[in-house]
Amino acid sequence: MTPLAEAARVTRRFAHLVAVDDVDLHVAPREVVGLLGANGAGKTTLIRIMLGLLPPTDGSVRLFGRSPSRETRRRIGYVPQGLGLYDDLTPDENLAFARSVFGGEAGTLPATIRPYAGTLVGRLSLGVQRRVAFAQALAHRPDLLVLDEPTSGVDPLARARLWETIREAADAGAGALVTTHHMEEAEECDRLVVMADGRVVAEGTVAQIVGDTRVAVVHTDAWARAFEALEARGMSAALVGRTLRVPGVDPAEVARALGDVPAEVGEAGATLEERFLQLTLGERGGAAA
Repeated sequence: MTPLAEAARVTRRFAHLVAVDDVDLHVAPREVVGLLGANGAGKTTLIRIMLGLLPPTDGSVRLFGRSPSRETRRRIGYVPQGLGLYDDLTPDENLAFARSVFGGEAGTLPATIRPYAGTLVGRLSLGVQRRVAFAQALAHRPDLLVLDEPTSGVDPLARARLWETIREAADAGAGALVTTHHMEEAEECDRLVVMADGRVVAEGTVAQIVGDTRVAVVHTDAWARAFEALEARGMSAALVGRTLRVPGVDPAEVARALGDVPAEVGEAGATLEERFLQLTLGERGGAAA
C-alpha cells in the first residue's frame, strides 16, 4: 500500500542547528500515527517539511506518491499549533473561506460549534476555537490529517470528542499524523514515533515501545523522606499513590540511595510515560535529569 505521506532520511539544518536529523516516517491510509517528543525535539519542523512548507536540507518527502505541491496540499487537512483561523471572521466565514480554497460541499456547522456561528473567532474560548479549526480541517474531507498539538488547552471531554473525530476520519479511510504531549492520547494511536534531539529514538505500538522496560518501585510510609533522599542522589522519582516510582535506575541502587529510610524496594513494568522519559532523556539525562 502506497503511503499517504513519507519522509525518507530527512534532515533539516538551520545554520549550525540540526533540527531534524536523518528521519524516516510514513503514514498509511486508515492509520493514526502519533509523533511524540519534548519541546524542541523537531516535531513541528518535520511536519512543516512533510507538508512542503519547508524544504529539507537532505532527504526527500512524498505526499500521495508525489513531491509536495499545491495539488497534494488540497488533499490534506492541517491544524497547526496556531490553529490557522482568522480571528476577525466568524466560524461560518472561516469554513466558507476554507471551502473556497480547498473545495468541498457547503454544509452546516457541526452541532458543537453551531451556537457560535455568528461570533468572531477571536472572541471564542480556546476550546471552541480548536473545534472550529478541526471542522475547517475536515470540511473538504481530506485524505490525510496533519494535527500539531490539536488538543492543547482543551478540557478532557472536548479532548475525547476530538479524538473520536480523528478515529472516525481514519475509519473512513484517511490517515492521520498527530503530535501530542498527552500520554493517554498517545495510546489512542495505532503507531508511535518518538523523537529526541531531532532523531527518531523509538517507533512502534505502545507495547513494542514499552517492551520489557522495568522501573524501581519504593513502598514506604516515610515517602517524603524517601523522595528527599532520592532527589539528593540525583534520582528522579514520581509519587503514585503512596509509592515512589524511579525509572531508569536499578532497584539495588535505589535501596542504597534510601540509606536508613524504612522502605521496601521492588520493581514493576514501566508505563508509556516512564518509557518516554527514558527515551527522550537518553544519555543526556539518565536518572539524574
